[in-house]
Amino acid sequence: MSWTDERVELLKKLWSEGLSASQIAGKLGSVTRNAVIGKVHRLGLSGRATTSRVKSHRPRKRIATNAVKRTARARFPTNGNPTVRELYATGEPYVAPIEEMDIPEAQRKSVETLETCSCRWPVGDPQNQDFYFCGGKAVPGLPYCEHHARRAFQAPAPKRRERENAEVVRAAMARVEGERRTPVSEPSDA
Repeated sequence: MSWTDERVELLKKLWSEGLSASQIAGKLGSVTRNAVIGKVHRLGLSGRATTSRVKSHRPRKRIATNAVKRTARARFPTNGNPTVRELYATGEPYVAPIEEMDIPEAQRKSVETLETCSCRWPVGDPQNQDFYFCGGKAVPGLPYCEHHARRAFQAPAPKRRERENAEVVRAAMARVEGERRTPVSEPSDA
């Protein structure tokens, strides 16, 4: 396809009328939108008639300079893995043992014998013959048993607001625990 004088004149006319490059390509036929854009650029055509599609911008509301600015919150807050969160619901931080947990021989698994519900915690050096996986019952949604999940996943650091209210929460939890332990006596009909 070559740009004849007639086609160039028609391009200029349609461009000045405000048609889009796709619309012009459709009217000219056998030419792509990108070819129209390239030709317009090479011809140096810039001024376009405004179309009814182009809307004028609405003026923005002015924000008072002494207004209190709100802090932006994350649109999608990350709450972490709910299964891991349940492990730390007790609030007891993991304390690493001096030695590795003693795993019975019958529970130990090799790569070939691992199942979907088996703990995948590696024990030993994979280069050695005595390497194995824990093989205990995995926590649903996690690859490890409860003991190894507490080792693998650290509890998320409390947010500032949570740290400020931590004492209140601990006191409330202690009160609830105290109520659970105290048997509820039935009122007597004396």
